[in-house]
Amino acid sequence: MRIDRRRVGTVDVLAPVGALIDQEGESFVAELIVRARSANARVVVAMNDVPCMDSAALEGLLTAADAMSDRAAALKLAGLTGTCREILEITGLAGRFGLFREVQDAVRSFL
Repeated sequence: MRIDRRRVGTVDVLAPVGALIDQEGESFVAELIVRARSANARVVVAMNDVPCMDSAALEGLLTAADAMSDRAAALKLAGLTGTCREILEITGLAGRFGLFREVQDAVRSFL
């Protein structure tokens, strides 16, 4: 799995490429949680190239979201594929994240 990383102002944008399953998903989640727990964390996950995710990846997203909400921030997800959006909706977890169509909109939401 490849993870594209970039910084837009004060916001970290992480863009995993590939399914968030098994060890690949775990390595992405580990990096995400480190960033989410950092001081003044502002994180957007660009999900455009993630066709699906398993329960471990979903749990990792929740852990990161909880770490950020402890500091009055929110984890933002952008460009969700249909399958990933459906996973969040079926599990009732869509409301735990800021959901955006475009990365730029998610980044602007931090301002």
